[in-house]
Amino acid sequence: MTDFYFIRHGKTPANADGIKQGTINTTETYLSETGRKQAQTLHEHFDISFADRIISSPLQRTKETTKILNQTANLPVTYDKRLLEISYGKWDGQKNKDLEAVYPDVFDHVLHDVLPTYAPLANGETFEDVISRAGQFMVDTAQQYPQDRIIVVTHGFTVKAAVLTALGDPDEKMVVEEPDNTSVTKITKDINSGAYYLRYFNRMVNSEF
Repeated sequence: MTDFYFIRHGKTPANADGIKQGTINTTETYLSETGRKQAQTLHEHFDISFADRIISSPLQRTKETTKILNQTANLPVTYDKRLLEISYGKWDGQKNKDLEAVYPDVFDHVLHDVLPTYAPLANGETFEDVISRAGQFMVDTAQQYPQDRIIVVTHGFTVKAAVLTALGDPDEKMVVEEPDNTSVTKITKDINSGAYYLRYFNRMVNSEF
């Protein structure tokens, strides 16, 4: 079986400002000082030397997080575009609260996040597209590394998509919210049976309840 440890990148200035980052890769989406401290704290409390490799999204915020997490373990690192954040199309770079005010019908007002029906309005990537690529990533990686323990450094919606895949892609997509920055989510894939196991979700260092 293949164990995936999905880690969301550290906080960015865009996160702090409530901006939809999507696939933007400019300085506003690089790690902030807070984000670097978050990654360092995770590094100090989550020894990744047990793992076989790291696979990361190729965006700068995930690369920076990977570098901090890997400073002691020195695991081999590769990058996979299937781990990119969802692209919100023309909504990338816009403030979430402004979008929710203008387009309330395509927002969940508990999670304050877009519903699947947002995509045609924004010309954005669909939920199903991200769920599909996250699922294919896990299948292909488990086939290539059927006994490995793999650190996956990625993005909030991409972790959500992986969890929805493990849950059988339920009709209700908002049942899972995006995890916190530098949280760890563990999913096991048995390539022989095809089964997924969600072992834990959104586990944080120094969690507050």
